[in-house]
Amino acid sequence: MAEVNFGLQEEAHDKRRTLMARSKPGRTGVALSASDVPPQTMPPSSMLRDDLELPEVTEGEVVRYFTYLSQLNFSVDTNFYPLGSCTMKYNPRINEAVAALPGFAMAHPLQSEGQMQGTLEALFTLQERLREITGMAATSLTPLAGAHGELAGVLTIRAALDARGQSQRMKMLIPDTAHGTNPASAAMAGFNVVSVPSDPNGNIDMEALRAEATDDLAGVMFTQPTTLGLFDRNAIEMCKIVHDAGGLVYGDGANMNALLGRVKLGEIGFDVVHMNLHKTFSTPHGGGGPGAGPICVVEELAEFLPGPVVKVHEDATYHSVMPARSIGRMGGYQGNFGVLIRALTYITLLGDEGMLEISANAVLNANYLLAKLRPVFELPYDRTVMHEVVFSAKRRKGASALDISKRLLDHGFHAPTMYFPLVVAEALMIEPTETESKETLDAFIETLFKIDAEAAEDENFLHGAPYNTPASRMDEARAARQPHLRWEPSG
Repeated sequence: MAEVNFGLQEEAHDKRRTLMARSKPGRTGVALSASDVPPQTMPPSSMLRDDLELPEVTEGEVVRYFTYLSQLNFSVDTNFYPLGSCTMKYNPRINEAVAALPGFAMAHPLQSEGQMQGTLEALFTLQERLREITGMAATSLTPLAGAHGELAGVLTIRAALDARGQSQRMKMLIPDTAHGTNPASAAMAGFNVVSVPSDPNGNIDMEALRAEATDDLAGVMFTQPTTLGLFDRNAIEMCKIVHDAGGLVYGDGANMNALLGRVKLGEIGFDVVHMNLHKTFSTPHGGGGPGAGPICVVEELAEFLPGPVVKVHEDATYHSVMPARSIGRMGGYQGNFGVLIRALTYITLLGDEGMLEISANAVLNANYLLAKLRPVFELPYDRTVMHEVVFSAKRRKGASALDISKRLLDHGFHAPTMYFPLVVAEALMIEPTETESKETLDAFIETLFKIDAEAAEDENFLHGAPYNTPASRMDEARAARQPHLRWEPSG
């Protein structure tokens, strides 16, 4: 049986109690000067609380405590983070340096356009680069996240259909492999969501699609590559069927790092594409933000884009304008400006050849994992994959996807995405990204073989993982339904 270090949990628990254990009455971490404000009358006692026990400690002890807590976190800077569909990859520090330049960091969106020519030029340049990458006609940078970009995209479709006099088109088709935000975004935009199944090869089922191509069809929301990590071979035909029926095609571009420099979604037939700059273009991702989800559209939809967008005039000056029939603003000003600058820096430094390397390495790494891990997991769709690979963990009794993910934490690896897409039983969705080395992938592969051997030896062992982390396995359902949100002193 594998060694388990229960002592690490006890040591970590002792450290978490350190602040209260070291607390001494009168000890403080700050020296305050005499107050120049006269003493004020205290509120009534009924408005005061005396049950909040706070530690009295020095500044040094506070710094050490919170530094220790920060070291408990997984991050892409310290560990391999193979979350499928999320692209948790290395973020070059030069992106941060450029975004922090005073001309960018200190710019205020209410300055006059004459004072903002540099920042407007940067935004215009990013608009153009994203337009080129997707093969579209126009770009809006204002959506503040991936799901926000989805909403902007389907609202743009809604506006275009209404302008055609086709308000009866209310049906939005969404494949059963879609990101969960796709149906939510479509519903928020007022569409009726209809799920379309996948065929045995993991592509969209064309017969099911044709059956829904009626005069109430607004369009389809489609991810290419799909969340199965597959390039859907029916995409061109799908676009034609939807267009012939009078609908429009929305492309979820969250997985663009598999396509950069190789496939332009606009040339396949997509009408709207959103991109997650915090995935493909290497801006910080996780922890709830910030993000950016620009959308690119074909010429027919350009006048409906959310604004403002940046235009260049004949005198070579840059100006913010609202498109003629814009759906309006998705947020304040020009979007998450710092994130946009980080993405522009990344694209500029890489250039065309660098983006080709991104897609090549992302696909190579994913297929390397596929080939090496075949003996351990089932492969629901036995095909060459793109940027990520989806396995099923149902082969080994006593080793669910959750068990394997929890045990990976003991070995210093973050868990992959679990139980998604829903069409795969016991799904493990692994995305190595293009920034991980072969050595890291080999260590990850070796660890998964070890975990499989542990499950073979004792089918109950993995049920208790993780064993070596500061916190053991939690009752996640109870934590969600009965959260305990009030801090209480220990001991």
